[in-house]
Amino acid sequence: MPENYGKLFCGILLAALSLTAQSQGWQVPQPSAGLMPNPASGKKLFLQHCAACHGADLMGVESGEKKGPPLLHKIYEPSHHGDAAFQLAVKNGVRAHHWPYGDMAPVPQVTPDDVAHITAYVRAEQRKAGIR
Repeated sequence: MPENYGKLFCGILLAALSLTAQSQGWQVPQPSAGLMPNPASGKKLFLQHCAACHGADLMGVESGEKKGPPLLHKIYEPSHHGDAAFQLAVKNGVRAHHWPYGDMAPVPQVTPDDVAHITAYVRAEQRKAGIR
């Protein structure tokens, strides 16, 4: 039975995310059809576009002009912040809600394909850290 509850929870969470996005008038950006997200490509893109705020080690940045939360944290596990959340954050930005770092601005130069690669990299690093 507990496995079914986990699946039900994930289904409800995904539905809530979809409804939230729809209620905001947002379309969840989609990577190209058939794209195979590559963690190695994602690492390069992460270092180029994300590391200044989220840390080259994905452990966040707490001082200086750019600040951002760690992505190697249980808050960003797939069951709490699914892959679509990464797409929405890059496209629309995010209001601060878990951390005191301030809002995240949209990152318009990062494409949905780039986000898919970055997410693959982040998920691989999360699994290495025991975050599932």
